[in-house]
Amino acid sequence: MPEREEFEHNPLGHAEVSAGMTVGELVEQYGHAGIGAADVHEAADIYAEMLADEDCTVFMSLAGAMVPTGMRKIVSDLIRDGHVDALVTTGANLTHDAIEAIGGKHHHGSEHHCGKTPREHDETLRDEEVDRIYNVYLPQEHFALFESHLRDEVFPALEEEGAVSIERLCRELGRANSEVNEREGVDEDAGVAAAAYESDVPIYCPAVQDSVLGLQAWMYSQTSAFTLDALADMTPLTDLAYDAETAGCLLVGGGVPKNFTLQTMLVTPGAYDYGVQITMDPEATGGLSGATLDEARSWGKLEKDARNATVLGDATIMLPLLVASARERLA
Repeated sequence: MPEREEFEHNPLGHAEVSAGMTVGELVEQYGHAGIGAADVHEAADIYAEMLADEDCTVFMSLAGAMVPTGMRKIVSDLIRDGHVDALVTTGANLTHDAIEAIGGKHHHGSEHHCGKTPREHDETLRDEEVDRIYNVYLPQEHFALFESHLRDEVFPALEEEGAVSIERLCRELGRANSEVNEREGVDEDAGVAAAAYESDVPIYCPAVQDSVLGLQAWMYSQTSAFTLDALADMTPLTDLAYDAETAGCLLVGGGVPKNFTLQTMLVTPGAYDYGVQITMDPEATGGLSGATLDEARSWGKLEKDARNATVLGDATIMLPLLVASARERLA
């Protein structure tokens, strides 16, 4: 036999599935297999260890259309159950979160229509004042409701403070969402921002301008003393990372939330001890969203001996799978 420096005797098994098995049991079976199944198993194991570590400060980034596509309660429950110490997300997710908190709803839709070209389908939706997020529909009147909510319930409370941090805006949005949700008897849960407000978990939204929330904040600032200080969040976020005994990150999607979460470690003595990311982007393009966490290690964003895994797949499929598996193990 040749000398084999890289090879280790570790025979692949074959996953078994049966009626009535739990999510955790299914993910354990993934560990017998290869390719993506092995990555999911590794990611689930790391995420469960991260949550079980009582000294670990957990940062979660949330990019993409996660709230409007049905992942909202998974995130708010993680926050309420103490599994998130800081959330970094987009203004779009906060916008859609607030819409549901105050009584709006997203609806099942279609990305195409029989007998119409894709363009004709979207032109029809335009005429009907319905916005499309792949196969999810949102009537535009819900944005008008959201804009009134901001002007009546959120911005006035901040106006006297002058320039405020984006985290402060998110906190005030969470307060307003929670209060209006209860006052109006909305059937839907008060949501992500409300859970963060009630649990004293900071939300950071570094690209808030890139959303209806940001547009409305800008419009309100034109006729009031209210404005946002984009740099004000850097100190508390960095302090949270600096003071962490151990640190872990769950990165859902890429973009600004991912990098904002990872770059925090560049100005602290340490780095992340655990890292799990879900992405659909390939690493070969050199883009941030597809960059592996192994690459992040070269920047000093992860410890050399950090446990990390990257899962390639649709986050609306992978996030519930990882969370359910970790919860089962922690139960």
